Amino acid sequence: MKDKLFRSPNASGSSEALDSTQQLSEGQSLESILAKGKGLKQLLPFLGPAFIAAVAYIDPGNFATNIQGGSQYGYMLLWVVAISNLMAILVQSLSAKLGIATGKNLPEVARDHLPTWASVGLWIQGEIIVMATDLAEFIGAALGLYLVFGIPMLPSALITAVASFLILELQRKGFRPLEAVIAGMVVLVVLAFGVQVVFAQPELAPLMKGLVVPRFDGVNSILLAAGILGATVMPHAIYLHSGLTNKRIIGRNDDEKLKIFKFEFVDILIAMIIAGIINASMLIVAGALFHKHGMVIQDLDVAFDQFKVLISPLAAIIFGVGLLSSGLSSSSVGTLSGDIIMQGFIRKRIPIYLRRFITMIPPLAIIIFGVNPTYALVMSQVVLSFGIAFALIPLIIFTSKKELMGKLANKKITNVAAWAIASLVIVLNLFLLYQTLFA
Repeated sequence: MKDKLFRSPNASGSSEALDSTQQLSEGQSLESILAKGKGLKQLLPFLGPAFIAAVAYIDPGNFATNIQGGSQYGYMLLWVVAISNLMAILVQSLSAKLGIATGKNLPEVARDHLPTWASVGLWIQGEIIVMATDLAEFIGAALGLYLVFGIPMLPSALITAVASFLILELQRKGFRPLEAVIAGMVVLVVLAFGVQVVFAQPELAPLMKGLVVPRFDGVNSILLAAGILGATVMPHAIYLHSGLTNKRIIGRNDDEKLKIFKFEFVDILIAMIIAGIINASMLIVAGALFHKHGMVIQDLDVAFDQFKVLISPLAAIIFGVGLLSSGLSSSSVGTLSGDIIMQGFIRKRIPIYLRRFITMIPPLAIIIFGVNPTYALVMSQVVLSFGIAFALIPLIIFTSKKELMGKLANKKITNVAAWAIASLVIVLNLFLLYQTLFA
């Protein structure tokens, strides 16, 4: 008798459980899209997947890292944010390309090419990664509610839980409503930090110097730069993006798949540039405001209080709303990633609402026991560092295979850049892990 919680997809890939992969990949033919017209009419059906994946790059963990970096070193590490964004564009393009070329997500491709024991092991580490991701996002959203409305952390966490369920419910209406809501939350974060930049009034000359002149100021600045770079590539975003593009637009041959990827790359460029602007704005605001007053901010609640003191209560509320939007959107994306990881690696799926409930248990426990939220965010990034190699290395290997990718296989220069990024990110995460646990 089939287990009621764990459900296997049938031969057609469907499942009795809510299938987030199918809901987010409503296939259309390239021919039908091109027949609709030119310009924006052709581009619109391709926009969306990168915006969902890009949420991983503006999650509450990024808030903590960028605020600390800007408050301690001003604009000096702005160039690190810019480089991180370029890395993100390449990595997410590889993930999207894998889905387009193979019609499968990264976990499915790995399952097809690896022994069963390896797929099971990758699934287990993937589930741990998703829980660590969800911890950061869930706590960030609850903290945003606490800061903006003064609701204690535990009730805030329960409200966050209800809100995240409502966001996931949008999947039943197809991929567009979910993409629209998440894109709307990203816009809120953009507006929040756009207004903050205006309030903070940064100086243009030192800002441009920080953007174009790579430099450090002692060991601590190197550690913070490593934190910004090391947190750039999020494992769940790699898994997710391939699952968002694998059946969205169907290409009948290599030429059509290549054309689809060119359209999707525009989506990636737009989404990642927006994510990069948000991260840069966080650091710029902290540099122009906190660093100018000699403050090193390590806790987000302290940042909220100082916005209130140095600018106005409105500025503090805007910051809190940005944090809340970031946490809610990121939390939903983490749950979708977990569904793709389980289905891909082991051909099993549990109802997505049950998954959402299970992944809420660790952050709720942390809140109940009164653990410092910002400390919990930092430790979640430590756990995430374990999973980067397991997602990034297979991604590069698979996208390099011509027999698997056809005309979308990586060119030599792409492979060189991808392996350089992978090596840098993995080394930095190992370094940060050592510093966190032993230094």
